[in-house]
Amino acid sequence: MVKDRRKALGRQGEAAARAFLERRGIRILAENFTCPAGELDLVGRERGTLVFIEVKTRTSDAFGPPHLAVHRKKQRQIVRAAQWYLAEQRRPDVACRFDVLAVTLPQDGGAPRIEWVKDAFPAEGQEVW
Repeated sequence: MVKDRRKALGRQGEAAARAFLERRGIRILAENFTCPAGELDLVGRERGTLVFIEVKTRTSDAFGPPHLAVHRKKQRQIVRAAQWYLAEQRRPDVACRFDVLAVTLPQDGGAPRIEWVKDAFPAEGQEVW
């Protein structure tokens, strides 16, 4: 039951993130791309750059901002999944970046609060915030 609520919250957050990004000119190419290396929440294109987007959704900031949950281990998993995506698409030399969207969905049903951390970490998995 708790897991179902968490999944539903994640889906809501990803839908809000997608709409947010599309309004800002990001063309979404893939959602929930899954491979043996892991999952990518969203893959988009901004001009000539492929953007791998991790969406973190919360109902409050009680445990800190959602994007801080993207620790080094998670960063490495995202980078490996991105490499898999690039190989599958036969695009190994395209410019890429890794973004994090922190989505806070208020429990009172208010509008989502979204923080977009562009270029949140490099492919080497080093935190930059």
